[in-house]
Amino acid sequence: MKLRWASLMLLCCCCLGLEVPWTWLRSHQREAAALRESINRHRYLNSFSYENSTAFYGINQFSYLFPEEFKAMYLGSKPAWSPRYPAAGQTLIPNVSLPLRFDWRDKHVVNQVRNQKMCGGCWAFSVVGAIESACAIQGKPLNFLSVQQVIDCSYNNYGCSGGSPLGALSWLNETQVKLVEDAEYPFKAENGLCRYFSRSKFGVSIKDYSAYDFSDQEDEMAKALLNFGPLVVIVDAVSWQDYLGGIIQHHCSSGEANHAVLITGFDKTGNTPYWIVRNSWGNSWGIDGYAHVKMGGNVCGIADSVSVVFV
Repeated sequence: MKLRWASLMLLCCCCLGLEVPWTWLRSHQREAAALRESINRHRYLNSFSYENSTAFYGINQFSYLFPEEFKAMYLGSKPAWSPRYPAAGQTLIPNVSLPLRFDWRDKHVVNQVRNQKMCGGCWAFSVVGAIESACAIQGKPLNFLSVQQVIDCSYNNYGCSGGSPLGALSWLNETQVKLVEDAEYPFKAENGLCRYFSRSKFGVSIKDYSAYDFSDQEDEMAKALLNFGPLVVIVDAVSWQDYLGGIIQHHCSSGEANHAVLITGFDKTGNTPYWIVRNSWGNSWGIDGYAHVKMGGNVCGIADSVSVVFV
């Protein structure tokens, strides 16, 4: 539809003898080229006939971006800059029986999907989402907390230019900063000056956090989810640019962690068990803002860097 309007506008200008601005023409030519490349990429991604493969790819809000543009704008999570917790520092995970399906959304402790827009702040959205849910699990109100506060004030990260969830958790833990509500410090999709609040100001601070590598232990990862709440994870999401739905099992090919998301649950009732993953690209992306990623096999590196937060 966007390109049809662009073509119609160009035709009208030509018919009326109006000069078409070169920058406008070049911009829409670039979008058309990116869309053509997207369509070819979708055909390739959808051409594989793996057993039980259900993921499908197609036109979405990112189809007018070249892959390098998409990666620069939306994949802003960096690998952990601080060392992983040693085994001695990790919170022990109680042994529990795993149900076939579990989702913290069913407990009404997960906020609606948010949209990071053209800000590479996924690292902050994932951490703040985990803190919101941790508070609600303890019986406190499910409030939207300020992502912008983390973007502006987490001095060991780079705001909308990228960051590490572990870096944000380390900063929150060391400083005991209280996160205020989003309405008081709203998201503006760009870096800003850090606003400071008095210690007496209402807000949420964390008590601790723990980080794990569950690359060969996804059942243990599921137990951590049940015991502690939604999990902050870093994934390889390059191919997620084109994702429309189904269970992601393949196509994670960049070989690097580049996007932070929040796991809210899992489902083992079908032929292919999967993680339920909340993204921060708005609810028009994927499955109402969520992705389903196969459990087992560390698909997209989903189990490599997993964090939990305690409030």
